[in-house]
This record gives sequence, C-alpha cells and structure tokens, in this order.
Amino acid sequence: MNILVIGTGGREHALALAASKSPQVDTVFCAPGNPGMAQFGTLVDLKSSDIKGLADFAQNNGVDLIIVGPEDALAAGVADEFAKRSLAVFGPTKGAAQVESSKDFAKSLMKKYGIPTADYQTFHDAESAKAYVEEKGVPIVIKENGLKAGKGVTVCVDDVQEALDAIDIAFSIPGNSVIIEEYLEGFEFSLIALVNGDLVVPLECAQDHKAVFDGDKGPNTGGMGSYSPVRKITPELVNTAMETIMVPMAKALKAEGVPFTGFLYGGLMVTADGIKTIEFNARFGDPEAEVILPRLESDFVQALLDVMNGVKPELKWTSKTSHGVVLASTGYPASSTKGVEIRGLDDVNGDVYHMGTKLQDGKLVTNGGRVLMVVNLADTLEEAMKATYDDVAKIEKNDLFCRSDIGKKDLDGYGKK
Repeated sequence: MNILVIGTGGREHALALAASKSPQVDTVFCAPGNPGMAQFGTLVDLKSSDIKGLADFAQNNGVDLIIVGPEDALAAGVADEFAKRSLAVFGPTKGAAQVESSKDFAKSLMKKYGIPTADYQTFHDAESAKAYVEEKGVPIVIKENGLKAGKGVTVCVDDVQEALDAIDIAFSIPGNSVIIEEYLEGFEFSLIALVNGDLVVPLECAQDHKAVFDGDKGPNTGGMGSYSPVRKITPELVNTAMETIMVPMAKALKAEGVPFTGFLYGGLMVTADGIKTIEFNARFGDPEAEVILPRLESDFVQALLDVMNGVKPELKWTSKTSHGVVLASTGYPASSTKGVEIRGLDDVNGDVYHMGTKLQDGKLVTNGGRVLMVVNLADTLEEAMKATYDDVAKIEKNDLFCRSDIGKKDLDGYGKK
C-alpha cells in the first residue's frame, strides 16, 4: 500500500511512523512533512491547505489510504474532496469536523443529546459576555469559538479582570464569538477513539499538559507533554466515558446527518460529579499521538482499514509506559523563534518527534512554537520520566524551554500533604 499522511508536526510524525511499520505498507508520503519524517517517509511539497493539489497527488501516485493530521485541513473540507474522488480517507468531513471547528456546535450537541459537560452560554458581543461574567464571578472559563490550535482558552480562577480581558481579546477579532463555561475541577485525561459512524473503538488513554509552565501555570498551549497509560484512569472509568460521552457523540453526529469517520478526541475530566467533557477534537491529539502510538503493538494501518470497513479491530498494546516532553521556543505561546540551530539530538536515546523544525543550510533549526518532543518507553512512569528528562538534558536549550513536571500528577502521593 501507499499511504499519504497530511501535516507537518509531531502528531503527523507519529502517525506516519506508525503507518510505516505496517507490513502492508510500501511507501509513506508526507505532505508536507518535516525533517524527522524524511528518515522513513517521502516528503511531498504540498501544504495541508492545498486541498486540490493533495487530491491530485493522491490520484496520480496510487495512494491507497490518506490519513489527515491537522484540524484546519479537516475544517476546510479536505476529506470531502478525497471522498468526492472515491479516495479512501481516514478523517471526518467538514460537517462532522464542526465538533472541533465550532465549540458552539459541539456544546449544543452535548446539551441536546445529554452528554455530560460544563454548563455554558454562547455570546456574540463583548458587552453581554462581560455582564454575564460579572454576574457569575470566578472561577470561570472563557473559550473562543473557532479553531485555535489548542489555545484560545482562558481559565480564570480568582481574577474577574482576567476574564474581562480575555473577552476583549476575543472580540478584537471580527466575527468572533465566545463560549463562557462553568469551571470544572478534577483530573483531566485524553480519550481518543477510532470512529466510523456507530463504531467507536477506544485507544489507550493519555494525559496532556496544556498550560505552558510547571504546576499548570500560565496560558494554554497546544500541549507541553504527555504520557500513556494514565494510572488514575481505570478500565471502569474508560467504560463509563465510552458509554456516556464517546459513543453518544458519535451517534449524535450520525443522527444530525454528519456521520463521523476518523479520530474522535475526547478531552475529559473526572470530577466529583462524574466524568464530564471539556472538549471534542476531530483529529488525533498532539502531543498524545506521540505517546499513544508507540505503545501500539498491532498493525496501525490494518486497524484503520478495519474501522473503515465497519469491523472492530483487535488492538494489542504494550504494558510499558510512554512519556514525552515538548521543547518549545522561548516566548511560546505568545511568540516563537525561527532559525536557531538545534544541537544534541544524536545523543538522545529515546525517540524524537519533530514539531516545528526545518533544514536550513544543512542544519536543523527551529521553525515554530513547539519544536521537538522527546519520548521514552519504560516499565514504569517513574522510569520513563527519568529517561525522557535525561534525554532532554542532552539537547542544547538555545531559545528552547520545557516543563519539568510532565507526569508528576499521576505519581503516587503527588500533591498530597
């Protein structure tokens, strides 16, 4: 088989690497890919936004399966174009991708179909949004409605002014709207499922760390690190999440005339009132893909093909723990650096996923906010954490930084007095 993976970041690196390990696969095309993916795949100079160009390439190069990574391509209708040309694509249509591209769409579906989530209201002007915040007080959560690459969310715990400022920022963008949510407290985890209509197959859980600084401080990012499995998330909790959240959402999308095929991401929280939904995404998580897929021992491509054919795949997982830390550009998420040389990767023992890199004059340099993710597998979370942070120490940190506490909240006794 020939596989086409669309995208350029760490998630796509992980998807392409998993696909390349399938005995059924001859060539993995990566459009546009990154320097790390070039080690096992064939890079194609096509942006994920070039929908016609990607479809033409797939038709002209005998591509048997397309795996879509980034949400912006899905929201723009890339899967619709492939389907129109009878090309096999694992990714939702533009209509189904609204579960991520419109938070208001997702929240209204959750409300309509009784899927547990935080109470909310949607606002289309700053004045009424601010009045609502001043009435409700803090803690409260402000979410911009559209695609924000994992950002656009402000959690205001004890400062009303922070919420009012977030509303001003949101409405400085023409046509923007905001969802103002009840603040939820609990233990977060990511549950990603392979979905085709009514068929919903859970993958192993992971936990993402979205805040930029240690202790979950600072603004939200696309994700600063993750690990899998999550010891505090028992099989019973996963079953409950599947029965009350993941399967109902897949059925809701089908009932609304926009059946979902692809990776359905549930950002979930275990609260005192049970499991609730923080958000849905229409694609694999990043940085979750980089820690979940290395634990998959069965054929990734066959699993996708089975789901697309309405067959529940037999998934086999290693019992080892996968742990990963993101190295980001100084100033991220507000800004990023480009062109700074990256040194020390040859000394790393674990796997390195490229998130924002490029080759410049034969040297590997930074090219974005999140730059690299270092991942290790080990028998325990503690061992995996040590291996990853030992590797991180070997990489020169010119204009790079990382969190030092990825995984700590799942350690026994952490946070207890």
